[in-house]
Amino acid sequence: MTYILDDYALNSPLREKNNWLKILITIFGILVGVSSNSPVTPLVISLCMGFATIHFSKIPPKFYFKIMAAPAGFVLVSAVIISFFTGVGNEIFGFEFFGHRFGVNTDGINMAVLVLARTISGMSCLFFLSLSTPMIELFSVLKTTRFPDSFIEISMMMYRYIFVFMEVAMGIKYAQTVRLGYKDFMTSLKSLGMLGTSLFIRAWEQGEKLYVSMNSRCYDGRLILMEEKKPIKRSDIILTVAYFILVLIVFYSTKNILLIGGIS
Repeated sequence: MTYILDDYALNSPLREKNNWLKILITIFGILVGVSSNSPVTPLVISLCMGFATIHFSKIPPKFYFKIMAAPAGFVLVSAVIISFFTGVGNEIFGFEFFGHRFGVNTDGINMAVLVLARTISGMSCLFFLSLSTPMIELFSVLKTTRFPDSFIEISMMMYRYIFVFMEVAMGIKYAQTVRLGYKDFMTSLKSLGMLGTSLFIRAWEQGEKLYVSMNSRCYDGRLILMEEKKPIKRSDIILTVAYFILVLIVFYSTKNILLIGGIS
C-alpha cells in the first residue's frame, strides 16, 4: 500500500508540467498507435513514452517494467491465441492434436505482433500520464470540461475509497492469516466468505458516515477543486513537437511494413 501510482506521481518532476499538455501527448500516442497498421510505430511510441517516464519522471526502471509486465503478459497470451486462429497464408509452424491441425501462418503472426505492439504502446502512454499526474489533478482538469459534476464527484469518491477498503481488507486478511485462517482449502473458502461479508458491512457503514459528514458540512451537490496554473514552457513545446514529428514520420514511412512478408 506504500508504493502506489499516486505516490510516484506526487514526487514526479513532470508533475509541475502542464496537465493539458500531458493529456494531449497521451491521447496522441494512443490514437496514432491504434491507427498504425505496422507494429513499428507503436513500438517507437512505447520506447519514447518509457524513456520519458523513466528519465524525466524519475520512475525506477524496475518498478516501471514490473507494472508493464502484467498487461504485457496478458496480451502475450492473447497474441499466441490470435496467431493460431487468425488469418491465412504460408504456415510457419504447426502440429497435430487429436486429429486436428493447429498452425501459425504469416497473417496470424503479423496480427498477433500488431495487437501486442498496440497494447504495449497504449499502456506506456497511460502509465506516462498516471505516473506523472496525481488523480486529484486529473479530476481538476475534468472539472473544467463539460463532464457532469456528479460523474466526476462519484469517480473521486470511488477512487478514494478503493484504497480505504483495500487497507481494511488487508488488515482483516492478516488477522485471519495469523489465526491459521488459510491453512487449507476449505478453511480458506470460509475465511474469504467472512472477509467479503465484513468488507461489505464496513463499506455500508462508511457510506453512512460519509453521507452524514457531507450533510453536516452543507454539501450542496458540488465539490470545489482548485486547479493550479502551470504555464507551458518553450522547451516543453519544442520536445512535444519533436516527438509528434518523429512519430508521424515513422507512422507514414512504415505504415505498410509487416513483421513477416515485407511490405503489404
